[in-house]
Amino acid sequence: MSIAVRAERLVKTYGSVRALDGLDLEVPTGTVLGVLGPNGAGKTTLVRVLTTLLLPDSGRAEVAGIDVLAAPKRVREVIGLSGQYAAVDEYLTGFENLDMVGRLYHLGRAPARARARELLADFRLEDAADRPVKTYSGGMRRRLDLAAALVARPQVLFLDEPTSGLDPRSRNDMWSVLAELVAGGATLVLTTQYLEEADRLADTIVVVDHGRIIARGTADELKAQVGGEVVEVVVADAARIPDALRVLAAVGVGEPVVAEHIRRVSVRVAGDRPAATVLVDALRDLDAEQITVLDVGVRRPTLDDVFLTLTGVAAKEETTGEDDGVTSGERVPVG
Repeated sequence: MSIAVRAERLVKTYGSVRALDGLDLEVPTGTVLGVLGPNGAGKTTLVRVLTTLLLPDSGRAEVAGIDVLAAPKRVREVIGLSGQYAAVDEYLTGFENLDMVGRLYHLGRAPARARARELLADFRLEDAADRPVKTYSGGMRRRLDLAAALVARPQVLFLDEPTSGLDPRSRNDMWSVLAELVAGGATLVLTTQYLEEADRLADTIVVVDHGRIIARGTADELKAQVGGEVVEVVVADAARIPDALRVLAAVGVGEPVVAEHIRRVSVRVAGDRPAATVLVDALRDLDAEQITVLDVGVRRPTLDDVFLTLTGVAAKEETTGEDDGVTSGERVPVG
């Protein structure tokens, strides 16, 4: 199988911060790689290096068989990039934005206009095509930005947290668009903190922390690393959470995890014990401690469990900005 993206021993530092620390990566052609990691892990720096926007201190990288450092212009001709923030001109219309990108890629006047109309239809923006982008919602801007990344039909598409800040409906719409791209054979490199996004879209997932890949595999393979099933209880009184933690620690394995805002305490189950037995033991002990329980459940490990186990940091449901101190809302230069 051919390799669409390859990185070898990439290093990038910002002062005392080592954003990339000898990172190695391979992405087979026609697959989707999900890159997970907490803020500051190096995800955006990796994308910027691979898309020629940033020079590494050392190491090498290839995209579509082209050396990123030796031939950056050729790389730009075969890639698309959608950053964390929509890189669109709000004073132009949606059509004018896409037409402009087509002209920058030297598609020619008629092909650029035709491609703009095609993408506006694909991304359900036809009705807003001739409106200034400043009148668009956040979800519409994100769809337009992704459409702009596809104008030149790139061989490899880099998406840096493409659904960051979207409402659930807009996020689901974007996932549907990305799923269609994947079905069409596109190669995607997707950075995200939405674990459901990686679970749904990625063929392979890597977890990045402190500029290194600390785990890689399919979603199921990563979940298997966490271990057995998870027992969860929701307590009625937040003041009793410490007591519930002590009870679950005694019946499970590892440190229990608490989500205080919803008063939920969870613990992993040893692989040689039936989860139902552990749940019964937990409820009996909670009752003996006179801890009122509102809800209980048993579930399989999720990517959230993987993320927390590997990095020690819970995945954010909303990002707070750049992941390593650099701006990612830029369109890749062309020509």
